[in-house]
Formats: sequence, structure tokens, C-alpha cells
Amino acid sequence: MEKIKIPIVNCSQNDLPSYATAGAAGMDIRAALNATIVLKPFERKLIETGLFIELPDNYEAQIRPRSGLAVKQGLTCLNSPGTIDSDYRGEIKVLLINLSNEDQEIYNGDRIAQMVISKIDKAELILVQQLNITERGSGGFGHTGKQ
Repeated sequence: MEKIKIPIVNCSQNDLPSYATAGAAGMDIRAALNATIVLKPFERKLIETGLFIELPDNYEAQIRPRSGLAVKQGLTCLNSPGTIDSDYRGEIKVLLINLSNEDQEIYNGDRIAQMVISKIDKAELILVQQLNITERGSGGFGHTGKQ
């Protein structure tokens, strides 16, 4: 498999994002902090990473929660997956929320999220007066009744 090359600027003292295992889909992203952050229960904060990337056209970076952080500490990402567009040049920041009942500390260098690079297709919306009929129709959440 050919890897795409993505320019990255790292203004932190942390290692570059990397895949933890050969089969990992996401690269671990680390917090770039001058001081420890305490997240109180149900509090959310934008966490800096010190990373800036230049994605090629027709690619996005998705910022997703780390399962271990969620299960062990109750920390997860809001707006998940967060999308970084190919024309964005600002710092990658991670919106974390503490869903536990205890204060959670985030330290410089902590792995706080994962980043998945995905190729995207652009769509063209075509205005019509009616859509094709399906068996499901307009049934929404939980409509299929499958258990």
C-alpha cells in the first residue's frame, strides 16, 4: 500500500502522531500543554496539540476519541469525528469532555485522540421533485425494528 505524504509542522515537544500498531487506522495525537489541565465532570475544553498539517485536495483528517481514554477515564471527543479540511492551516485542537463523575487531569504529552486520514469524494446535489421509493421509506431512528 502506498502512503500519502502529508507536510506537518510540530510546534510541541511531543513526537509526531504515529500508528501504535501495524493494523491501526488512526495515529495517536498528544496534548501540547504548558500546564496540567483539570477537566471537571461534564466540563469540556479545547486541548492544543501544537500540530499543523497540509492535507492534499480530496483528503480530510478525522479526529476521533481514543477508546482506552473513554473507558478508563470517561474522556471523549465532542463533535466526533471532527473534520479537518484540506484547506485548513490552523492548529489541530481536540475538543475533550469529561463524562466521568471525577475530575480528570490531562498532562503534556498525553495521547488524547486519534487522527484518521481519509480520501473523500465530492458530490453534486441535483434538485428533484421526488425521490425513489424504498421499503424503509422515511422511517428514522429505530424504525427498522431489528433487535
